[in-house]
Amino acid sequence: EAEGLEADFGSCEVVTEVRTVNNRLAPAPIETRVAAAEWTSDGRLHCFNAGQGPHPVRAIIASILGIEKEQIRVVSRDVGGSFGAKARPSPEEALLGWISKRVDRPVVWVPTRSDDMVGLGHGRGQVQYCRIGGTANGDIKAYHLHVVQESGAYPAGGAGLPANARAMLTGCYDIPSVGFSSVSVVTNTTPTGAYRGAGRPEAAAAIERAVDAFAMEIGMDPAEVRRRNFLSPSSFPLVTKTGSSYDSGEYEASLDAALTASNYEELRTDQANRRLNKETRLLGIGVASYVERTAGAGRSEYGGVELLSGGKLRARTGSSPYGQGHQTAWAMLISDATGVNMEDIEVLHGDTDEIPQGGITGGSRSVQLAGAAIWESSELLVDQAKKVAADLLEASEEDLSLDTTNGLFHVIGTPSIGVSWREVAELVETQTDGPRLLHAEEIFDSEGPTFPFGTHVAVVEVDVETGAVELQRLVACDDAGVILNPLLADGQVHGGLAQGAAQALVEEFRYDDYGNPLTSNLSDYSVISATELPMFERVVLETPTHINPLGAKGIGESGTVGATPAIQNAVIDALSHLGIRHLDMPLTPEKVWREIQTRSD
Repeated sequence: EAEGLEADFGSCEVVTEVRTVNNRLAPAPIETRVAAAEWTSDGRLHCFNAGQGPHPVRAIIASILGIEKEQIRVVSRDVGGSFGAKARPSPEEALLGWISKRVDRPVVWVPTRSDDMVGLGHGRGQVQYCRIGGTANGDIKAYHLHVVQESGAYPAGGAGLPANARAMLTGCYDIPSVGFSSVSVVTNTTPTGAYRGAGRPEAAAAIERAVDAFAMEIGMDPAEVRRRNFLSPSSFPLVTKTGSSYDSGEYEASLDAALTASNYEELRTDQANRRLNKETRLLGIGVASYVERTAGAGRSEYGGVELLSGGKLRARTGSSPYGQGHQTAWAMLISDATGVNMEDIEVLHGDTDEIPQGGITGGSRSVQLAGAAIWESSELLVDQAKKVAADLLEASEEDLSLDTTNGLFHVIGTPSIGVSWREVAELVETQTDGPRLLHAEEIFDSEGPTFPFGTHVAVVEVDVETGAVELQRLVACDDAGVILNPLLADGQVHGGLAQGAAQALVEEFRYDDYGNPLTSNLSDYSVISATELPMFERVVLETPTHINPLGAKGIGESGTVGATPAIQNAVIDALSHLGIRHLDMPLTPEKVWREIQTRSD
């Protein structure tokens, strides 16, 4: 295979190579890894965890302490962020139960911010060697990526990140000949692992940087190079050369929508005029088209819905939110399926005593797995309620319909006579002893991951006298299938865009030559703020997937996948006429200024 790839590169008219650093990042969630443990009078261990899902934590603690998991209750309620870094409990959390037993007291652990900056796993940390070749008219024929992954002192999740990058190696493009290689190296630093995207942003950063470098080499507009090489919509579903099963995609449509929304041609005219007039504030336009894999691991989740007294509903979900808004989304899904008002729906999560099973919340999996389980449970509950309503209406169950606008069951064709959920509950109460009247639960098993996609356009101004970069606009066209709650989706994308911009412009966790951390607090580590960001401009497309009954794909990480390479490409684009072909992130004023000086001498 390697010989064939080399032969294909040899037949290319143009071959370009780019070495790019995907800078190491600290997740820095607003809440550190706080935890507590207490042995209760009934001989059980109660643990409180600020992680991404209590059930896996319970299993790990039980294994370490050598006790049955049923002896442990883990609660993860309102968690203040994670971004993938709290997917597993830290050693300190696992020790709390042992310490509590020794001292016969509750034990609370609250690490400082500086503790967490070096103790919580870092993200990214790759050096990428991209090689891309094709024809002078813009057809890409061959692509190879070699990744050197910094794994930190204890290889765990970081060592697996290149595998995720390999899965998304060619992105949106139909490239005939591809190759991938990687090595993971141990360093005297904090271990790396999942961070909002976990390998997918790294893959997109590599291919999008390579495509721009190829476009620059042949003198073609980078947007047009992308258009020429996109996978055709008629080719879906398809299996890529690295084994990913893409479900659906309209890549050219997302590119066109983003270019239109950004007024791309006008921007290019403005850019040319500034260069002609030798202005000191240069305009850069960066384009990045992406596809990512969501729900790529652990593709099942639990959901249950039950009828309570008074016609209210209670849901139980195996997903454990830490800022995503699952309670709102699941209540909305249940309301849509049952017609019960959202304020009459309670959603329980994050408690191993209340929820029979669950995984972790990560990989943009929740809506398409937990949401699907909640939806299917709601439909099962409606079927159960129809049987009761049929008795009340003295009709056949098959002749009944549920009006989800008002939550009334009625005989088809006679909507004026209906039975409410309250009436259903009242009848069942006479036949049932207990608060739970009707109950339906489901474990949704997905047949595979989904592949949301999009195009981001970044517009920057670069001051050639100071090297300062100002992000003026960020236009994000994202297609994550059917959008269930536009407001929550906006919030997820906005957060991803901010973190994507942060990596491109300001954030980097640094060490000195001896492995001493230089950015272990928020005074030294540059977390981006609203003052450095423009108002984001969103374009929403919806190409449904067949993988789940909702037609939804993941959206929580797409911002970091598309925004980072778009902004990096924009800064390089602003300076390309000076002969600058590449700059590594973060694109700080000093770094940009120094590169400009080398071209001015």
